[in-house]
Amino acid sequence: MAAYISFQPSDFFGTVLYTGNSTADRQITQGFQPDMAWARSRTNTEDPAIFDSVRGEYRLMPNGSSGQGSNSGVTAWNSTGYVVGSTDSFNSNSQSFVNWAWKAGTTTGIDTTGSTITPTSYSFNATCGFSVVKYSGNDTSGATVPHGLGVAPAMVIVKSLVDHNWVVQHQSLGPTKYIYLDTTAGEASATNRWNDTAPTAVNVVLGNTPSTNGSGGGNSPFIMYSFAEKKGFSKFSSFVGNGNNNGTMVYTGFRPAYILVKKDAASDWFIWDDKRSTTGKNVCDDTIMSNNNSVETSVNIDINANGFKLRDTNVDANDAGSKFIYAAFAEFPVVSSNSKAGVAR
Repeated sequence: MAAYISFQPSDFFGTVLYTGNSTADRQITQGFQPDMAWARSRTNTEDPAIFDSVRGEYRLMPNGSSGQGSNSGVTAWNSTGYVVGSTDSFNSNSQSFVNWAWKAGTTTGIDTTGSTITPTSYSFNATCGFSVVKYSGNDTSGATVPHGLGVAPAMVIVKSLVDHNWVVQHQSLGPTKYIYLDTTAGEASATNRWNDTAPTAVNVVLGNTPSTNGSGGGNSPFIMYSFAEKKGFSKFSSFVGNGNNNGTMVYTGFRPAYILVKKDAASDWFIWDDKRSTTGKNVCDDTIMSNNNSVETSVNIDINANGFKLRDTNVDANDAGSKFIYAAFAEFPVVSSNSKAGVAR
């Protein structure tokens, strides 16, 4: 049986809320040095933004297929967080923002055993199961690119830095399927995304589509975010909706700090976290979608000591009989080897 984590979840993932001031060189204190930051305005229809330490000061928008663009978003990463500029995506005056951040941190020594594509740059962390890898495609089915996690990732997200949709592989869908992060489309099958091959402990296997492994200036390079499941810290699985406000109880083994949910058919992607509004002891009613730029809305969910359950009849989030995939990261594990176990609120 896998051991529970021996680290604090807050050392590798965290949510920060702040109000923008349109001032350059604004420090956002995270409590660690992140390698990926994903920010949303909660109050205005600004496009969301993802930055990472591997690519530098270049924004990607998770609600669209366009390539990366330079702006004054994250301008520096430091030991307690990161510095933002005056951009609308991260720091527009008087807007309320939510930001989710993950830490990797190892930038040398990635295992490339059996890899046919050598990364151009990367940051990985096998302890928490997260990596950011930049690579150039070779338009070859069966190509392999290393992820650095030491175990097979449970979820992989690939984005061309030039164009194309955000392509997601999730272990509950399997390697013959893919789903787009930036649209409402449901799961689809295509050999040319992941070559119908599951990732290994060293490599992610690619097809030859322009969206995951194209070559030439019109399709390449790519950024790849990989996540491995860590007991007590992260969970990537699925549940079946029941269509009522006493939803399916989803066991994660920890009290979630972040929950991403998507139906396998046409629907929005929902994100909840433990920092935005809570009504009652466990109910969080603020959610935001990754696939559009809409403002925060209300879809009720319970965040419990050992998992979560929908408290809403919204068909995109809790359709009766439908399958939903999810990604969740911990506030505290149920069982602790690090002195802080999850308890009910």
